[in-house]
Amino acid sequence: MIDHTQASNKISLEPYGIKNAKVQYQLSPKQLHDITIAKGQGVEASSGALAVNTGEFTGRSPKDRFIVKDSVTEDKVWWGNINIPFESDKFQKLYDKVTAYLSEKEVFVRDSYACADEKYKLNIRVINEYPWSNMFASNMFLRPTEAELKDFTPEWTIVNAPGFMADPDVDGTRQHNFAILDFSRKIALIGGTGYTGEIKKGIFSALNFILPVFKNTLPMHCSANVGEKGDTAIFFGLSGTGKTTLSADPERRLIGDDEHGWTNENTVFNFEGGCYAKVINLSEENEPDIYNAIKPGAILENVIMNDKGEVQFEDTSITQNTRVSYPIEHINNIQVPSIGKNPKNIFFLTADAFGVLPPISRLSPGQAAYHFISGYTAKVAGTEAGIDEPLPSFSACFGAPFMPLHPTKYAEMLSAKMKASGVNVWLINTGWTGGPYGVGSRIKLKYTRAMISAALNGDLDEVTDETYRTHSVFGLKQPRTCPGVPDDVLSSRLTWNDDEGYYKAAYKLSDSFRENFKKFEEYANEEILAGAPNVK
Repeated sequence: MIDHTQASNKISLEPYGIKNAKVQYQLSPKQLHDITIAKGQGVEASSGALAVNTGEFTGRSPKDRFIVKDSVTEDKVWWGNINIPFESDKFQKLYDKVTAYLSEKEVFVRDSYACADEKYKLNIRVINEYPWSNMFASNMFLRPTEAELKDFTPEWTIVNAPGFMADPDVDGTRQHNFAILDFSRKIALIGGTGYTGEIKKGIFSALNFILPVFKNTLPMHCSANVGEKGDTAIFFGLSGTGKTTLSADPERRLIGDDEHGWTNENTVFNFEGGCYAKVINLSEENEPDIYNAIKPGAILENVIMNDKGEVQFEDTSITQNTRVSYPIEHINNIQVPSIGKNPKNIFFLTADAFGVLPPISRLSPGQAAYHFISGYTAKVAGTEAGIDEPLPSFSACFGAPFMPLHPTKYAEMLSAKMKASGVNVWLINTGWTGGPYGVGSRIKLKYTRAMISAALNGDLDEVTDETYRTHSVFGLKQPRTCPGVPDDVLSSRLTWNDDEGYYKAAYKLSDSFRENFKKFEEYANEEILAGAPNVK
Protein backbone atom coordinates (compact mmCIF):
# COMPACT_ATOMS: atom_id res chain seq x y z
CA MET A 1 0.00 0.00 0.00
CA ILE A 2 1.13 3.56 -0.69
CA ASP A 3 2.11 5.90 2.15
CA HIS A 4 0.27 9.15 1.36
CA THR A 5 1.90 11.34 4.03
CA GLN A 6 3.23 14.66 2.75
CA ALA A 7 4.61 18.00 3.75
CA SER A 8 2.00 20.73 3.34
CA ASN A 9 3.61 22.43 0.32
CA LYS A 10 5.83 19.76 -1.14
CA ILE A 11 4.72 16.56 -2.81
CA SER A 12 6.99 13.59 -3.28
CA LEU A 13 6.00 10.99 -5.83
CA GLU A 14 8.67 8.55 -4.68
CA PRO A 15 6.10 6.53 -2.66
CA TYR A 16 4.19 6.02 -5.93
CA GLY A 17 7.26 4.72 -7.72
CA ILE A 18 7.67 7.92 -9.75
CA LYS A 19 11.29 9.03 -9.37
CA ASN A 20 13.05 12.32 -10.05
CA ALA A 21 9.95 13.89 -11.54
CA LYS A 22 9.49 17.63 -11.80
CA VAL A 23 6.30 17.89 -9.76
CA GLN A 24 3.88 20.71 -10.57
CA TYR A 25 1.51 20.62 -7.59
CA GLN A 26 -1.92 22.24 -7.38
CA LEU A 27 -1.38 24.73 -10.19
CA SER A 28 -4.23 27.10 -10.93
CA PRO A 29 -6.40 26.56 -14.02
CA LYS A 30 -4.84 29.72 -15.52
CA GLN A 31 -1.33 28.34 -15.03
CA LEU A 32 -2.30 25.00 -16.58
CA HIS A 33 -4.04 26.81 -19.45
CA ASP A 34 -0.87 28.82 -20.18
CA ILE A 35 1.46 25.80 -19.88
CA THR A 36 -0.73 23.80 -22.28
CA ILE A 37 -0.51 26.56 -24.88
CA ALA A 38 3.24 27.02 -24.32
CA LYS A 39 3.78 23.29 -24.89
CA GLY A 40 1.78 23.43 -28.12
CA GLN A 41 -0.85 21.05 -26.70
CA GLY A 42 -3.76 23.46 -27.03
CA VAL A 43 -4.94 26.84 -28.27
CA GLU A 44 -7.14 29.57 -26.86
CA ALA A 45 -10.61 29.98 -28.34
CA SER A 46 -12.13 33.42 -28.90
CA SER A 47 -14.19 32.90 -25.72
CA GLY A 48 -11.00 32.55 -23.66
CA ALA A 49 -11.54 28.82 -23.13
CA LEU A 50 -8.73 26.34 -23.75
CA ALA A 51 -9.22 24.08 -26.77
CA VAL A 52 -7.41 20.72 -26.95
CA ASN A 53 -7.44 17.66 -29.14
CA THR A 54 -7.53 14.42 -27.15
CA GLY A 55 -5.79 12.48 -29.92
CA GLU A 56 -6.61 8.97 -31.06
CA PHE A 57 -9.51 8.57 -28.62
CA THR A 58 -12.34 11.09 -28.58
CA GLY A 59 -14.56 8.98 -26.33
CA ARG A 60 -14.38 6.22 -23.78
CA SER A 61 -13.22 2.73 -24.76
CA PRO A 62 -15.52 0.36 -22.80
CA LYS A 63 -13.79 -2.80 -24.04
CA ASP A 64 -10.55 -1.56 -22.50
CA ARG A 65 -11.96 -0.95 -19.02
CA PHE A 66 -10.91 -3.50 -16.42
CA ILE A 67 -11.36 -4.23 -12.70
CA VAL A 68 -8.75 -6.11 -10.72
CA LYS A 69 -10.25 -9.40 -9.56
CA ASP A 70 -9.20 -10.11 -5.98
CA SER A 71 -10.65 -10.83 -2.54
CA VAL A 72 -12.46 -7.46 -2.44
CA THR A 73 -14.18 -7.77 -5.81
CA GLU A 74 -14.32 -11.47 -6.70
CA ASP A 75 -17.74 -12.25 -5.19
CA LYS A 76 -19.33 -8.81 -5.60
CA VAL A 77 -18.61 -7.53 -9.12
CA TRP A 78 -20.89 -8.53 -12.02
CA TRP A 79 -18.13 -9.94 -14.23
CA GLY A 80 -18.60 -10.04 -17.99
CA ASN A 81 -18.04 -7.90 -21.05
CA ILE A 82 -18.75 -4.71 -19.05
CA ASN A 83 -16.68 -5.49 -15.96
CA ILE A 84 -13.69 -7.31 -17.40
CA PRO A 85 -11.41 -9.01 -14.84
CA PHE A 86 -7.71 -8.15 -14.60
CA GLU A 87 -5.12 -10.12 -12.67
CA SER A 88 -3.66 -8.43 -9.58
CA ASP A 89 -0.06 -9.31 -10.32
CA LYS A 90 -0.38 -8.08 -13.90
CA PHE A 91 -1.80 -4.81 -12.59
CA GLN A 92 1.23 -4.33 -10.35
CA LYS A 93 3.64 -4.98 -13.21
CA LEU A 94 1.76 -2.59 -15.51
CA TYR A 95 1.56 0.04 -12.76
CA ASP A 96 5.34 -0.22 -12.27
CA LYS A 97 5.88 0.30 -16.00
CA VAL A 98 3.65 3.37 -16.04
CA THR A 99 5.34 4.94 -13.02
CA ALA A 100 8.77 4.22 -14.54
CA TYR A 101 7.52 5.97 -17.71
CA LEU A 102 6.47 9.04 -15.67
CA SER A 103 9.79 9.16 -13.80
CA GLU A 104 12.16 11.95 -14.87
CA LYS A 105 9.22 13.78 -16.51
CA GLU A 106 7.34 16.95 -15.63
CA VAL A 107 4.24 15.66 -13.84
CA PHE A 108 1.11 17.55 -12.77
CA VAL A 109 -0.39 16.61 -9.40
CA ARG A 110 -3.72 17.70 -7.90
CA ASP A 111 -5.46 16.92 -4.64
CA SER A 112 -9.23 17.03 -4.84
CA TYR A 113 -12.23 15.08 -3.67
CA ALA A 114 -15.53 13.58 -4.76
CA CYS A 115 -18.95 13.74 -3.04
CA ALA A 116 -20.33 17.06 -1.82
CA ASP A 117 -21.81 15.44 1.29
CA GLU A 118 -19.14 15.36 4.02
CA LYS A 119 -20.32 11.93 5.19
CA TYR A 120 -19.34 10.40 1.85
CA LYS A 121 -16.31 12.51 0.93
CA LEU A 122 -13.60 10.64 -1.03
CA ASN A 123 -10.18 12.31 -1.15
CA ILE A 124 -8.40 11.85 -4.48
CA ARG A 125 -4.87 12.53 -5.70
CA VAL A 126 -4.59 12.90 -9.48
CA ILE A 127 -1.20 12.43 -11.17
CA ASN A 128 -1.23 13.56 -14.81
CA GLU A 129 1.29 13.47 -17.63
CA TYR A 130 -0.38 16.42 -19.40
CA PRO A 131 -1.23 19.86 -17.94
CA TRP A 132 -4.66 20.01 -19.58
CA SER A 133 -5.61 16.64 -18.10
CA ASN A 134 -4.80 18.12 -14.68
CA MET A 135 -6.89 21.19 -15.50
CA PHE A 136 -9.76 18.83 -16.37
CA ALA A 137 -9.40 17.22 -12.93
CA SER A 138 -9.53 20.71 -11.38
CA ASN A 139 -12.74 21.42 -13.28
CA MET A 140 -14.49 18.14 -12.59
CA PHE A 141 -13.60 17.13 -9.04
CA LEU A 142 -14.45 19.13 -5.94
CA ARG A 143 -11.80 21.65 -4.99
CA PRO A 144 -10.40 21.69 -1.42
CA THR A 145 -9.77 24.94 0.41
CA GLU A 146 -6.22 25.94 1.41
CA ALA A 147 -7.03 24.87 4.96
CA GLU A 148 -8.26 21.47 3.78
CA LEU A 149 -5.12 20.95 1.71
CA LYS A 150 -2.86 21.35 4.76
CA ASP A 151 -4.22 18.15 6.32
CA PHE A 152 -5.12 16.40 3.07
CA THR A 153 -4.71 12.63 3.01
CA PRO A 154 -5.66 11.00 -0.31
CA GLU A 155 -7.65 7.79 -0.20
CA TRP A 156 -7.72 7.07 -3.96
CA THR A 157 -5.08 7.81 -6.59
CA ILE A 158 -5.55 8.36 -10.32
CA VAL A 159 -2.43 7.79 -12.41
CA ASN A 160 -3.02 9.13 -15.91
CA ALA A 161 -0.40 8.66 -18.64
CA PRO A 162 -1.88 9.20 -22.12
CA GLY A 163 1.51 8.82 -23.80
CA PHE A 164 2.22 5.38 -22.33
CA MET A 165 1.33 2.52 -24.68
CA ALA A 166 0.76 -0.94 -23.22
CA ASP A 167 1.97 -4.11 -24.91
CA PRO A 168 -1.12 -6.37 -24.92
CA ASP A 169 0.89 -9.58 -25.24
CA VAL A 170 2.93 -8.74 -22.15
CA ASP A 171 0.65 -6.52 -20.08
CA GLY A 172 -2.66 -8.39 -20.37
CA THR A 173 -4.59 -5.52 -21.96
CA ARG A 174 -6.70 -5.80 -25.11
CA GLN A 175 -4.77 -3.12 -26.95
CA HIS A 176 -2.37 -0.27 -26.09
CA ASN A 177 -4.91 1.80 -24.12
CA PHE A 178 -6.46 0.84 -20.77
CA ALA A 179 -8.43 2.09 -17.76
CA ILE A 180 -8.11 -0.21 -14.75
CA LEU A 181 -9.61 0.01 -11.26
CA ASP A 182 -7.91 -1.69 -8.33
CA PHE A 183 -10.13 -1.57 -5.23
CA SER A 184 -7.48 -3.05 -2.93
CA ARG A 185 -4.72 -0.63 -3.88
CA LYS A 186 -7.34 2.14 -4.44
CA ILE A 187 -5.83 3.16 -7.75
CA ALA A 188 -7.34 4.11 -11.10
CA LEU A 189 -4.66 3.48 -13.73
CA ILE A 190 -5.24 5.08 -17.15
CA GLY A 191 -2.89 4.93 -20.12
CA GLY A 192 -2.71 5.13 -23.89
CA THR A 193 -5.69 7.51 -24.20
CA GLY A 194 -5.95 11.26 -23.84
CA TYR A 195 -9.74 11.26 -23.55
CA THR A 196 -10.38 13.04 -20.25
CA GLY A 197 -13.72 11.34 -19.64
CA GLU A 198 -11.81 8.23 -18.54
CA ILE A 199 -10.56 10.22 -15.51
CA LYS A 200 -13.97 11.21 -14.19
CA LYS A 201 -15.64 7.93 -15.09
CA GLY A 202 -12.92 6.00 -13.28
CA ILE A 203 -13.89 7.59 -9.98
CA PHE A 204 -17.61 7.32 -10.82
CA SER A 205 -17.16 3.58 -11.38
CA ALA A 206 -15.29 3.29 -8.07
CA LEU A 207 -18.08 5.09 -6.21
CA ASN A 208 -20.66 2.85 -7.90
CA PHE A 209 -19.02 0.00 -6.00
CA ILE A 210 -18.06 1.76 -2.76
CA LEU A 211 -21.35 3.51 -1.99
CA PRO A 212 -23.82 0.60 -2.31
CA VAL A 213 -21.47 -2.03 -0.86
CA PHE A 214 -20.05 -0.08 2.09
CA LYS A 215 -22.35 2.95 2.58
CA ASN A 216 -25.81 1.61 1.63
CA THR A 217 -26.19 4.63 -0.65
CA LEU A 218 -27.47 4.57 -4.24
CA PRO A 219 -25.08 5.98 -6.89
CA MET A 220 -26.81 7.38 -9.96
CA HIS A 221 -25.80 8.38 -13.49
CA CYS A 222 -28.06 11.41 -13.51
CA SER A 223 -28.31 15.17 -13.29
CA ALA A 224 -30.31 16.92 -10.56
CA ASN A 225 -31.73 20.31 -9.67
CA VAL A 226 -33.86 21.85 -6.95
CA GLY A 227 -36.83 24.21 -7.05
CA GLU A 228 -37.76 27.22 -4.93
CA LYS A 229 -39.84 24.98 -2.64
CA GLY A 230 -36.86 22.69 -2.00
CA ASP A 231 -38.13 19.85 -4.21
CA THR A 232 -35.37 17.90 -5.95
CA ALA A 233 -35.71 16.54 -9.48
CA ILE A 234 -33.49 13.77 -10.84
CA PHE A 235 -32.75 13.24 -14.56
CA PHE A 236 -31.43 9.85 -15.67
CA GLY A 237 -30.22 9.40 -19.21
CA LEU A 238 -27.44 8.20 -21.46
CA SER A 239 -25.14 10.52 -23.34
CA GLY A 240 -26.99 12.76 -25.78
CA THR A 241 -30.45 12.44 -24.20
CA GLY A 242 -30.44 15.86 -22.50
CA LYS A 243 -29.29 15.35 -18.88
CA THR A 244 -27.12 18.45 -18.87
CA THR A 245 -29.42 20.58 -21.01
CA LEU A 246 -32.65 19.87 -19.14
CA SER A 247 -31.21 20.15 -15.64
CA ALA A 248 -29.79 23.61 -16.44
CA ASP A 249 -33.12 25.31 -15.81
CA PRO A 250 -33.10 29.06 -15.06
CA GLU A 251 -36.06 28.56 -12.71
CA ARG A 252 -34.26 25.90 -10.65
CA ARG A 253 -30.85 25.61 -9.00
CA LEU A 254 -28.47 23.06 -10.49
CA ILE A 255 -27.12 20.42 -8.09
CA GLY A 256 -25.05 18.68 -10.76
CA ASP A 257 -25.17 17.41 -14.32
CA ASP A 258 -23.98 13.80 -14.29
CA GLU A 259 -23.20 11.84 -11.11
CA HIS A 260 -25.03 11.77 -7.77
CA GLY A 261 -25.73 9.73 -4.66
CA TRP A 262 -29.14 9.25 -2.96
CA THR A 263 -28.76 8.69 0.78
CA ASN A 264 -30.91 6.99 3.38
CA GLU A 265 -31.59 10.47 4.78
CA ASN A 266 -33.43 11.17 1.48
CA THR A 267 -30.86 13.67 0.26
CA VAL A 268 -29.18 13.79 -3.15
CA PHE A 269 -25.57 14.94 -3.44
CA ASN A 270 -23.31 15.67 -6.38
CA PHE A 271 -20.13 13.62 -6.79
CA GLU A 272 -18.43 16.33 -8.83
CA GLY A 273 -17.39 19.97 -8.85
CA GLY A 274 -17.99 20.63 -12.53
CA CYS A 275 -19.88 19.79 -15.69
CA TYR A 276 -18.84 17.89 -18.82
CA ALA A 277 -21.27 18.78 -21.57
CA LYS A 278 -21.63 17.81 -25.21
CA VAL A 279 -21.36 20.85 -27.48
CA ILE A 280 -22.50 19.40 -30.80
CA ASN A 281 -24.82 21.99 -32.41
CA LEU A 282 -24.64 24.11 -29.25
CA SER A 283 -26.34 27.51 -29.52
CA GLU A 284 -26.79 30.40 -27.12
CA GLU A 285 -30.51 30.48 -27.92
CA ASN A 286 -31.24 26.85 -27.01
CA GLU A 287 -28.69 26.26 -24.24
CA PRO A 288 -27.61 29.64 -22.85
CA ASP A 289 -26.19 28.30 -19.57
CA ILE A 290 -23.79 25.90 -21.26
CA TYR A 291 -22.93 28.35 -24.04
CA ASN A 292 -22.04 31.09 -21.56
CA ALA A 293 -20.03 28.68 -19.38
CA ILE A 294 -17.47 28.42 -22.22
CA LYS A 295 -15.07 31.09 -20.98
CA PRO A 296 -11.61 31.21 -19.32
CA GLY A 297 -11.27 28.11 -17.13
CA ALA A 298 -13.30 25.89 -19.47
CA ILE A 299 -11.72 23.22 -21.70
CA LEU A 300 -13.13 22.47 -25.15
CA GLU A 301 -12.33 19.05 -26.59
CA ASN A 302 -12.02 18.09 -30.26
CA VAL A 303 -13.86 21.11 -31.65
CA ILE A 304 -13.16 22.86 -34.94
CA MET A 305 -12.53 26.61 -34.88
CA ASN A 306 -12.27 29.19 -37.65
CA ASP A 307 -9.28 31.49 -38.12
CA LYS A 308 -10.74 33.87 -35.51
CA GLY A 309 -10.83 31.15 -32.85
CA GLU A 310 -14.62 30.89 -33.00
CA VAL A 311 -15.94 27.39 -32.39
CA GLN A 312 -17.91 25.83 -35.23
CA PHE A 313 -20.26 23.81 -33.04
CA GLU A 314 -21.96 22.11 -35.98
CA ASP A 315 -18.62 20.79 -37.31
CA THR A 316 -18.17 17.14 -36.31
CA SER A 317 -15.23 16.35 -38.58
CA ILE A 318 -13.15 15.18 -35.60
CA THR A 319 -16.00 13.56 -33.64
CA GLN A 320 -19.67 13.94 -32.79
CA ASN A 321 -18.59 13.72 -29.16
CA THR A 322 -17.29 17.29 -28.94
CA ARG A 323 -17.21 18.37 -25.29
CA VAL A 324 -16.59 21.15 -22.80
CA SER A 325 -15.65 20.84 -19.13
CA TYR A 326 -16.02 23.72 -16.69
CA PRO A 327 -16.34 24.31 -12.93
CA ILE A 328 -19.96 24.23 -11.80
CA GLU A 329 -19.56 27.88 -10.71
CA HIS A 330 -19.61 28.81 -14.41
CA ILE A 331 -23.37 28.19 -14.16
CA ASN A 332 -25.14 31.13 -12.51
CA ASN A 333 -27.98 29.35 -10.77
CA ILE A 334 -26.46 26.57 -8.65
CA GLN A 335 -27.21 24.91 -5.33
CA VAL A 336 -24.48 25.55 -2.72
CA PRO A 337 -23.39 23.11 -1.44
CA SER A 338 -24.36 20.65 -4.17
CA ILE A 339 -26.90 18.79 -2.04
CA GLY A 340 -30.67 18.56 -2.48
CA LYS A 341 -33.40 17.19 -0.25
CA ASN A 342 -36.85 15.75 -0.74
CA PRO A 343 -36.72 14.17 -4.25
CA LYS A 344 -40.20 14.54 -5.78
CA ASN A 345 -39.78 13.75 -9.49
CA ILE A 346 -37.57 11.40 -11.47
CA PHE A 347 -37.23 11.73 -15.23
CA PHE A 348 -35.90 8.92 -17.43
CA LEU A 349 -34.62 10.55 -20.62
CA THR A 350 -34.44 8.64 -23.89
CA ALA A 351 -33.72 9.82 -27.43
CA ASP A 352 -36.01 7.43 -29.31
CA ALA A 353 -34.87 7.58 -32.94
CA PHE A 354 -37.78 5.30 -33.96
CA GLY A 355 -40.21 8.07 -33.04
CA VAL A 356 -42.69 5.78 -31.29
CA LEU A 357 -42.38 6.54 -27.56
CA PRO A 358 -44.57 9.35 -26.23
CA PRO A 359 -42.78 12.64 -25.49
CA ILE A 360 -43.90 12.32 -21.86
CA SER A 361 -45.54 9.50 -19.95
CA ARG A 362 -46.09 8.63 -16.31
CA LEU A 363 -44.70 5.32 -15.04
CA SER A 364 -46.06 2.90 -12.47
CA PRO A 365 -43.50 1.50 -9.96
CA GLY A 366 -43.18 -1.70 -12.03
CA GLN A 367 -42.70 0.23 -15.26
CA ALA A 368 -40.17 2.51 -13.56
CA ALA A 369 -38.08 -0.46 -12.45
CA TYR A 370 -38.39 -2.09 -15.89
CA HIS A 371 -37.29 1.03 -17.77
CA PHE A 372 -34.50 1.74 -15.28
CA ILE A 373 -33.06 -1.75 -15.71
CA SER A 374 -33.50 -1.47 -19.50
CA GLY A 375 -31.87 1.97 -19.88
CA TYR A 376 -33.05 2.52 -23.45
CA THR A 377 -31.99 5.09 -26.00
CA ALA A 378 -31.20 4.79 -29.71
CA LYS A 379 -28.17 5.19 -31.91
CA VAL A 380 -28.81 7.14 -35.08
CA ALA A 381 -27.30 6.83 -38.52
CA GLY A 382 -23.81 8.25 -38.84
CA THR A 383 -22.82 8.14 -35.17
CA GLU A 384 -20.82 4.95 -35.63
CA ALA A 385 -19.34 3.21 -38.63
CA GLY A 386 -21.82 0.86 -40.27
CA ILE A 387 -24.95 2.39 -38.75
CA ASP A 388 -27.25 3.51 -41.55
CA GLU A 389 -30.58 3.27 -39.72
CA PRO A 390 -31.64 3.74 -36.08
CA LEU A 391 -30.58 1.00 -33.68
CA PRO A 392 -31.94 0.41 -30.18
CA SER A 393 -29.32 0.75 -27.47
CA PHE A 394 -29.77 -0.50 -23.91
CA SER A 395 -27.52 0.39 -20.99
CA ALA A 396 -28.75 -0.96 -17.65
CA CYS A 397 -29.47 1.71 -15.03
CA PHE A 398 -28.71 4.33 -17.69
CA GLY A 399 -25.02 3.74 -17.04
CA ALA A 400 -24.01 0.08 -17.43
CA PRO A 401 -20.40 0.84 -18.44
CA PHE A 402 -19.81 2.35 -14.99
CA MET A 403 -21.73 -0.15 -12.82
CA PRO A 404 -19.55 -2.83 -11.18
CA LEU A 405 -22.49 -4.57 -9.45
CA HIS A 406 -25.37 -6.45 -11.06
CA PRO A 407 -27.93 -3.93 -12.43
CA THR A 408 -30.72 -5.39 -10.29
CA LYS A 409 -28.81 -4.30 -7.16
CA TYR A 410 -29.12 -0.66 -8.21
CA ALA A 411 -32.70 -1.19 -9.41
CA GLU A 412 -33.73 -2.68 -6.06
CA MET A 413 -32.21 0.28 -4.22
CA LEU A 414 -33.90 2.79 -6.53
CA SER A 415 -37.26 1.02 -6.29
CA ALA A 416 -37.13 1.05 -2.48
CA LYS A 417 -36.27 4.76 -2.45
CA MET A 418 -39.00 5.61 -4.95
CA LYS A 419 -41.63 3.88 -2.85
CA ALA A 420 -40.37 5.32 0.45
CA SER A 421 -40.32 8.89 -0.90
CA GLY A 422 -43.51 8.68 -3.00
CA VAL A 423 -41.65 10.15 -5.96
CA ASN A 424 -43.30 10.54 -9.38
CA VAL A 425 -41.46 8.86 -12.26
CA TRP A 426 -41.71 10.08 -15.85
CA LEU A 427 -40.37 8.77 -19.16
CA ILE A 428 -39.34 11.64 -21.44
CA ASN A 429 -38.62 11.05 -25.12
CA THR A 430 -36.22 13.76 -26.30
CA GLY A 431 -35.88 12.00 -29.65
CA TRP A 432 -38.02 11.96 -32.77
CA THR A 433 -41.64 12.73 -33.56
CA GLY A 434 -43.64 12.51 -36.79
CA GLY A 435 -41.68 9.46 -37.91
CA PRO A 436 -38.30 7.86 -37.31
CA TYR A 437 -34.91 9.47 -37.76
CA GLY A 438 -34.58 10.60 -41.37
CA VAL A 439 -38.35 11.07 -41.74
CA GLY A 440 -39.59 12.85 -38.64
CA SER A 441 -37.94 15.62 -36.68
CA ARG A 442 -36.42 16.00 -33.21
CA ILE A 443 -38.98 16.99 -30.58
CA LYS A 444 -38.65 20.72 -29.96
CA LEU A 445 -36.67 21.55 -26.86
CA LYS A 446 -39.24 24.16 -25.84
CA TYR A 447 -41.94 21.45 -25.76
CA THR A 448 -39.77 19.10 -23.69
CA ARG A 449 -39.03 21.92 -21.24
CA ALA A 450 -42.76 22.73 -21.02
CA MET A 451 -43.64 19.08 -20.27
CA ILE A 452 -41.01 18.83 -17.55
CA SER A 453 -42.17 22.13 -16.03
CA ALA A 454 -45.76 20.86 -16.01
CA ALA A 455 -44.70 17.67 -14.22
CA LEU A 456 -42.66 19.66 -11.68
CA ASN A 457 -45.47 22.14 -11.07
CA GLY A 458 -48.06 19.44 -10.44
CA ASP A 459 -50.08 20.23 -13.57
CA LEU A 460 -50.07 16.54 -14.56
CA ASP A 461 -50.83 15.09 -11.13
CA GLU A 462 -54.49 14.22 -11.77
CA VAL A 463 -54.48 10.75 -13.32
CA THR A 464 -57.90 9.75 -14.71
CA ASP A 465 -59.25 8.38 -17.98
CA GLU A 466 -60.14 11.96 -18.91
CA THR A 467 -56.62 13.30 -18.31
CA TYR A 468 -54.51 10.35 -19.52
CA ARG A 469 -54.64 7.77 -22.30
CA THR A 470 -52.81 4.41 -22.14
CA HIS A 471 -50.40 3.54 -24.93
CA SER A 472 -51.61 0.31 -26.55
CA VAL A 473 -48.10 -1.10 -27.10
CA PHE A 474 -46.01 0.18 -24.20
CA GLY A 475 -48.79 0.47 -21.60
CA LEU A 476 -47.57 3.97 -20.68
CA LYS A 477 -49.94 6.64 -19.40
CA GLN A 478 -49.78 9.68 -21.71
CA PRO A 479 -51.30 13.03 -20.67
CA ARG A 480 -53.97 14.24 -23.09
CA THR A 481 -53.12 17.90 -22.50
CA CYS A 482 -50.12 19.79 -21.17
CA PRO A 483 -49.62 23.55 -20.75
CA GLY A 484 -47.44 24.98 -23.51
CA VAL A 485 -47.62 21.88 -25.73
CA PRO A 486 -50.06 21.26 -28.66
CA ASP A 487 -52.30 18.28 -27.89
CA ASP A 488 -51.32 16.40 -31.07
CA VAL A 489 -47.64 16.51 -30.06
CA LEU A 490 -48.45 14.50 -26.92
CA SER A 491 -49.46 11.46 -28.99
CA SER A 492 -46.54 10.02 -30.93
CA ARG A 493 -48.98 8.02 -33.07
CA LEU A 494 -50.94 11.07 -34.19
CA THR A 495 -47.78 12.87 -35.33
CA TRP A 496 -47.04 10.10 -37.85
CA ASN A 497 -50.23 10.28 -39.98
CA ASP A 498 -49.48 6.62 -40.76
CA ASP A 499 -50.98 4.20 -38.23
CA GLU A 500 -49.71 1.07 -39.99
CA GLY A 501 -46.14 2.35 -40.15
CA TYR A 502 -46.32 3.61 -36.58
CA TYR A 503 -47.49 0.33 -35.06
CA LYS A 504 -45.00 -1.67 -37.11
CA ALA A 505 -42.20 0.45 -35.67
CA ALA A 506 -43.68 0.38 -32.15
CA TYR A 507 -43.91 -3.42 -32.02
CA LYS A 508 -40.41 -3.72 -33.47
CA LEU A 509 -39.09 -1.60 -30.59
CA SER A 510 -41.23 -3.55 -28.13
CA ASP A 511 -39.57 -6.76 -29.33
CA SER A 512 -36.15 -5.18 -28.77
CA PHE A 513 -37.09 -4.27 -25.19
CA ARG A 514 -38.25 -7.80 -24.45
CA GLU A 515 -35.22 -9.42 -26.08
CA ASN A 516 -32.85 -7.22 -24.09
CA PHE A 517 -34.68 -7.90 -20.81
CA LYS A 518 -34.37 -11.70 -21.09
CA LYS A 519 -31.04 -11.61 -19.26
CA PHE A 520 -32.72 -9.91 -16.28
CA GLU A 521 -35.98 -11.90 -16.12
CA GLU A 522 -34.81 -14.42 -13.52
CA TYR A 523 -33.94 -11.56 -11.15
CA ALA A 524 -37.16 -9.55 -11.66
CA ASN A 525 -40.37 -9.89 -9.66
CA GLU A 526 -43.90 -9.99 -11.11
CA GLU A 527 -44.42 -6.24 -10.66
CA ILE A 528 -41.32 -5.44 -12.74
CA LEU A 529 -42.16 -8.03 -15.40
CA ALA A 530 -45.63 -6.49 -15.70
CA GLY A 531 -43.93 -3.23 -16.71
CA ALA A 532 -42.83 -4.74 -20.03
CA PRO A 533 -44.38 -3.57 -23.31
CA ASN A 534 -46.95 -5.72 -25.07
CA VAL A 535 -46.24 -8.18 -27.87
CA LYS A 536 -48.13 -8.13 -31.16
